[in-house]
Amino acid sequence: MSQTAILITYDSEDSLREALGLCEAADYRIEKIIRQKILNKAKYGIGEGKLAELKEFASKIRPDVIIYDEVLKPRQNYNLASTLKINILDRESLILEIFERRSSSHESHLQIKLAQLRYEMSRAKEKVRLAKMGEQPGFMGIGMYEVDTYYNDIQNRMKSVKSKLAKTGKQRALHREARRRVGLKTISLAGYTSAGKTTLFNLLTGESREESPQLFTTLSTTTRRILIEKNPVLISDTVGFISKLPAYMIEAFKSTLEELRFADAVIVVIDIADPIQELKKKFRSCLRALADLDVDSEKVIFAFNKSDLVSPEEIVQKSEFLGLENNRKLVPISSVTGQNITKLQNMIQRMLEQPRQQIKETPKKQDLAEFYED
Repeated sequence: MSQTAILITYDSEDSLREALGLCEAADYRIEKIIRQKILNKAKYGIGEGKLAELKEFASKIRPDVIIYDEVLKPRQNYNLASTLKINILDRESLILEIFERRSSSHESHLQIKLAQLRYEMSRAKEKVRLAKMGEQPGFMGIGMYEVDTYYNDIQNRMKSVKSKLAKTGKQRALHREARRRVGLKTISLAGYTSAGKTTLFNLLTGESREESPQLFTTLSTTTRRILIEKNPVLISDTVGFISKLPAYMIEAFKSTLEELRFADAVIVVIDIADPIQELKKKFRSCLRALADLDVDSEKVIFAFNKSDLVSPEEIVQKSEFLGLENNRKLVPISSVTGQNITKLQNMIQRMLEQPRQQIKETPKKQDLAEFYED
């Protein structure tokens, strides 16, 4: 049964849509939305006047949680929770909750556990400080852990999870080396969460993986063998990106996402039906995430998905807005109707035929981050 919540988010339509999508994915039923221009006030994140208003709403609605669509510092979380007497979920803890609900493989369970521990680690010192001062409400309590062993316990658990993930990483490296020896090329799908990567994956492979408009349907990389121009290649679907996804979460999923770095071609799936400002935000998020993963910009293909929902004129306008109007590795497609899929396959084949230098395990930083400047 879904829990009730009050949502505090930014006063913009794209921020509201994404925040509501996250809440839906975590199965929270929103009873009240509070929209603010600024969510980083020092003491509570919001101003004291708005806090009083929030307290009044909370006493009437009696929600299970209050969801705060921004990253809260431990002290801000404590201040809100102790004033309102309600559990507070900030943006990062909400995303971690979704990850936990959606994980299906052993590796994704480990990755999520590592992300949770890193989130906890970043707040551990402040929690210990509050506990020593006697300020330990149930909302932020250390629970069963003793104050003097709390921080060390997190470090030890992180070390254990990292060790297990390192083993899966070595296994992936062995698989990559085996593919390289037999000359088997690889393609990876990337893009903002809910852009339609899994729908495209299903179309290209004939699979029937779960498709959903909800965020983070895919958390585990799935790889299948397909034929392009009668040549066998491997194609992988990966976890979607999202705006303001902290570096430690990308790092936790690194053993999965590093497949993007070693792929011979990366198809960045973009929802071209998005409103133009939302499109811009998502596009930037994708490029920054790929840059963080050291993905070579030369092997990136941009697939404008859902192009059946917009006019050709709008596609041209949006490609110019993103600075892609002269990009030869751009193709408008529809994963639902099959529009231009053959053209996409031909583009992939041409890229796979190009001689490429072997990517080392520790490459230099590529220039993808500078591809689209603010």
